[in-house]
Amino acid sequence: MIRKPRKPAKPGKDARRNSKVTPRNAGDKGDPESKVKERRSFAQKRPKPQKGPVRPEVPPRLRYLLFHKPYAVLSQFTPEGGKACLKDFINVPGIYACGRLDWDSEGLLLLTNDGDFNHSVAAPGSKLPKTYWVQVEGTPDAAALESLRKGVLIEGRATLPARAERFPAGDALLPRSVPIRERKNIPAPWLRLTLIEGRNRQVRKMTAAVGHPTLRLIRHSIGPFTLEGLEPGRWRELSAEEIRSKMSTFPLRPRT
Repeated sequence: MIRKPRKPAKPGKDARRNSKVTPRNAGDKGDPESKVKERRSFAQKRPKPQKGPVRPEVPPRLRYLLFHKPYAVLSQFTPEGGKACLKDFINVPGIYACGRLDWDSEGLLLLTNDGDFNHSVAAPGSKLPKTYWVQVEGTPDAAALESLRKGVLIEGRATLPARAERFPAGDALLPRSVPIRERKNIPAPWLRLTLIEGRNRQVRKMTAAVGHPTLRLIRHSIGPFTLEGLEPGRWRELSAEEIRSKMSTFPLRPRT
């Protein structure tokens, strides 16, 4: 039996199937490595955008406020429990109270956005002395005043020495917006206390420890800063020069 010779393969089928693949046409057919190299080469040749000059950040303006906090006002800008707060009296953004003054106390509060100044006023190792006018129940005798001066035990720890004296001028102060609790036939004299520490509700605990609960508490001064010229609910701003001048003439406790 004689077999017929096979017909030659048509171009386009077997010819393409048997053709050799070269590196060049491999890239043409979408070789991933080749494509990546081409993109890298293009990125290296592409000019980079020119950056403009970097402008230095302008530091915020330093602010220093003295505020006469009224009774029943929180020493914070965030309202809480329906109570009045600093936001109701001061519309200066970015400042915070240096330390705190209890909700049921009145008097001087310092506010600033200067962290160094805040530290010099409120840090435990470098506190400025604070003077309070305190109305108490009953008349403290000499022994009670001496105990306040030398230190009393509060929660198992003695307070630091303090200045304690009678303050008759307190009788001339305007009454509180909410009257104090008074009992008949029991006097309610005023004392002036100056402390160099700031434990939680310290003044109230000190007077209670010597048998004379606090009825009203007003912070009159923090170092060289006082309430003079400030009505309750009012504030005034000091310049950085005034702050430096006052702080330079007032002795600070050394930091520990």
